[in-house]
Amino acid sequence: MPLVPPYIEALRPYVAGRSAEQVRREYGLETVAKLASNENPLGPSPMAIERTRQDLAILHRYPEAGMRLRRTLAETYDVKVENVIAGNGSEGIMSNIIRTFLCDDDEVLTTEAAFIGFQVLAQSRGIAYRTVPYRDWRYDLPALAAAITSRTKIVYLANPNNPTGTIFTKAEFDDFHRHVPERVLIILDEAYFEYAKDNPRYPDSMYYRYDNVITLRTFSKVYGLAGARIGYGFAHERLIANLLKVKLPFEPGLLAEAAGIGALADKEFLHRSLELNARGLRLLTASLREMGFTVAPSEANFVMVECAGAAQAAALNEQLLRQGVVVRPLAAFGLPRCLRISTGTDGENQRCVEAMRRAVEPARV
Repeated sequence: MPLVPPYIEALRPYVAGRSAEQVRREYGLETVAKLASNENPLGPSPMAIERTRQDLAILHRYPEAGMRLRRTLAETYDVKVENVIAGNGSEGIMSNIIRTFLCDDDEVLTTEAAFIGFQVLAQSRGIAYRTVPYRDWRYDLPALAAAITSRTKIVYLANPNNPTGTIFTKAEFDDFHRHVPERVLIILDEAYFEYAKDNPRYPDSMYYRYDNVITLRTFSKVYGLAGARIGYGFAHERLIANLLKVKLPFEPGLLAEAAGIGALADKEFLHRSLELNARGLRLLTASLREMGFTVAPSEANFVMVECAGAAQAAALNEQLLRQGVVVRPLAAFGLPRCLRISTGTDGENQRCVEAMRRAVEPARV
């Protein structure tokens, strides 16, 4: 028997996008616009920073396993503390879900080219990982429902979806849920929830408190706390109780928890972040379509651009890097002909548009 299981040997680890510092050094640039990782260009929430500063004096104490944040979230969303879990980012909770609920004969079902973090976590368990194709860059919920078998234990849905930015609607989710057996767990990954929540067609899962649904959210995106690694989830208390048996005892860390509590109270920062993002989405979508690209309709803080093929996507990415604009190639996700571009500051968005124009202009001559 090998020391390392074959499914781990075959696994490709998650590789983060290039940092601004890496690109500056490699290409000899003074400034770089990093639009690759769906981060908040305004930085972290000021109230999160202040709340973190207050807790610096108690760093010698162990954290309460997220209980302070769980209580705050329970009050914010009018649920019981027993319905809330906090962890090291939503991916940390996702990892605990994989460990808690999957057995060797189970299978996971999702769309093709799903969020790469989930792909890696699910396939690291060594169970069957099945997908169905996108339909117009959106989850094909009827096809997913039809693909459920007696072995299906988890269905993973991201809404808005990463990397496409698209959503499925209330009506589509209602119909889908009617076809899902109660024994199947639905993970609703709502990492980009804040960007889509005001869309009346968006199915905010807090209004879908089904016993077989786990909602995952994060402070990494709109609240600007990607470096703190703090996320949370909502589910039936029986599901949460079992997840709490598996999670690390002192997860999340004290300062990450404090940052999350502060960020939840920062309504002004949330409003500014959403306004900036809306401007960025409008500019990037309209400009890229004007250049002839197919751009998926996004309800997140990024747009996905479809190129003519993998070669064009790779060449375009390289030309943008040389101009100091870092975007995310999606070959690792399973979409080699696509690029994902995060919204940045107004100046960064304009810089990206101009760099794209310069990159595609030679092809038009």
